[in-house]
Amino acid sequence: MVNVDDITIPFYENVQGAMIHLREVQIKLPGRFQDEYPFNVSAIKSLNPLPFESAVTIFVGENGSGKSTLLEALATAAGMVIVGSTAGDRDPSLDAIRPLAQQLKLVWNKKTRRGFFLRAEDFFGYVKSLRALHNDMLDELDRIEREYEGRSDYVKALASQPATGSLAGMKQRYGDDLDANSHGESFLTLFQSRFVPGGLYILDEPEAALSPLRQLSLIALIKGMVAQEAQFIIATHSPILMACPGAILYDFDRQPPVRVAYDDLEHVKLYRDFLEDPEAFLRHL
Repeated sequence: MVNVDDITIPFYENVQGAMIHLREVQIKLPGRFQDEYPFNVSAIKSLNPLPFESAVTIFVGENGSGKSTLLEALATAAGMVIVGSTAGDRDPSLDAIRPLAQQLKLVWNKKTRRGFFLRAEDFFGYVKSLRALHNDMLDELDRIEREYEGRSDYVKALASQPATGSLAGMKQRYGDDLDANSHGESFLTLFQSRFVPGGLYILDEPEAALSPLRQLSLIALIKGMVAQEAQFIIATHSPILMACPGAILYDFDRQPPVRVAYDDLEHVKLYRDFLEDPEAFLRHL
C-alpha cells in the first residue's frame, strides 16, 4: 500500500527549463480536408502552432474537445511505440488519425526515440499480452521437460534457456505477477518499468486506473523522470494531475486551445465547489 507520507512533491518547484525534446507542433496545411474527421474537430481546425515550453504539458477539456485526437496524431507523427499494441506503429485503431499526422510538422530541440504512447484503454490489452507470453513460456518449459526426458540436465538447461530467460526478464521488470495486482498497482508498475531517462511520454487519461493517492504517486514518478531529461504530454480530466508542478496547461474547450492557469480551469472550479457543498449539486439531480 502506498502511504501518502512517502510521497514528497514540492508543489511549487518549477520543472520549466528542464529538457524539452518536442518544442512545437504545427499543421502544415490547415485548410485541407476541414470537412472530414479528424480535421473537422474544432480544436484541430483552429489549431495555431502549439509550443511545448515545459517538460510537462497537459491538455484539458471535455470529451470530444480534440485533446485525445491531437495526442494520437502527435504519437503517430513521431512514430512512437504504442503500449498495448501488437501492430507496432501500424495500429489499425489509429488509421483515421494518420491523415492528420501526415499534416503535422513536429519541431524538435532534440529528437528522441525513447518513450512511448499510452492510452488508458490499451493498458488492459497490454497486461493480457504479458499474461499470454508468460503462459507460453511456461508451456514451452513443460514441452522441453517432456521432450528431453532422460537427457542430461545440461542439455535441458540449454534448451530451456530462451524461455527461462524471458520469464526472468518479465519477473525483474514487472514483479512476480503483474496481472495479480490491482489495476492501479499494475499501472504504476508499468510506468516504473518502462520510464527511462531522456524519453518522450504521451499519456492519454492515465488517471483512469488510478486512485487519487496513486495519482500523486504518478506525479512523483513524472517529477523523477523530468529530472532525468524526460518530457511528458498528457491529456487528463484529473485536477490532481493538472496540478503537476511546473506543468503548462492548455484548455481545449477554447478555440484555438489556449494556455490557462490552474485556478482558472473549469474542472478545478467545479471540483472545489462540489467538495465544499456536494448537496448543492446533488439536490437537483
